[in-house]
Amino acid sequence: MYDIIIVGAGPAGLTAALYARRANKSVLVLDKGTFGGQVTFSPLIENYPGYVSMSGNEFADKLVEQVIAQGADIDMKTVTGIKDCGDFKQVITSSGTLEAKAVIIANGVKHRKTGIANENNLVGNGISYCAVCDGAFFRNKKVAVLGGGNSALQEAVLLSENCSEVIIIQNLSFLTGEDKLIAKVNDRANISVITDTVLDDIIGETELESLKLKNVNTGEISTLAVDGLFVAIGLEADNEAFASVAELDGNGYFNTDETCITKTPGVFTAGDCRKKTIRQITTAAADGACAALAACRYLD
Repeated sequence: MYDIIIVGAGPAGLTAALYARRANKSVLVLDKGTFGGQVTFSPLIENYPGYVSMSGNEFADKLVEQVIAQGADIDMKTVTGIKDCGDFKQVITSSGTLEAKAVIIANGVKHRKTGIANENNLVGNGISYCAVCDGAFFRNKKVAVLGGGNSALQEAVLLSENCSEVIIIQNLSFLTGEDKLIAKVNDRANISVITDTVLDDIIGETELESLKLKNVNTGEISTLAVDGLFVAIGLEADNEAFASVAELDGNGYFNTDETCITKTPGVFTAGDCRKKTIRQITTAAADGACAALAACRYLD
């Protein structure tokens, strides 16, 4: 029986573990994937206080090291549900059930997909959601990046270092990322931008061959032959498994505020998985601290 089980090992979950351990609570952190969360896939972080720049992996490694040094347990398990048993909670995983007096859900978000039927068939065969993970497979090849925000621009800049040509496809008439990232994109000779355009279809049976594009103003259809497509059109909630213990809003995010308290006593939320205006590493860390302190008050 742990004092606190934390679902998710991103900045929110790991910060929560840090604060809980400093309050002398026994802590287990569970994650189904990479310790560090989505931030591990970021090639460069330049907006975290105290650091001029660092990679996402660098940041995640330091955070994990700090939490382990404080005495938290970390394990890789897929959590499929949480059951409220009154004074304690059962955390149901793909390999058994664990128990804790309190639970903090900090499971983050997942990549938003295009919704085009052929997308799932070609994931890993030309379609990717992470340039850090898969960019090396497209060295000297032509790729497209779908999206115009910060994530898409970061992906494009990173891909431009290895790919012969990078084409950004944006549905608006302008890029929505930060000015500094837009300037970096404009400085790369092998990056071009197609605006006012949406992805209409993905062509290819066993591997990606081309993209069918549609101009949102004229309705004109065109075909773009590429070796790879990196989808960077935002993130979405992945909270359905926990709806019985924490209320969801209309978009599937946990309907909790900065207190991180849910409808179930002893269950808390933190980070990108909850309803909020800004999703950044700094706000995730802040949530982790708030959720841990709230959990400690509940236990005490």
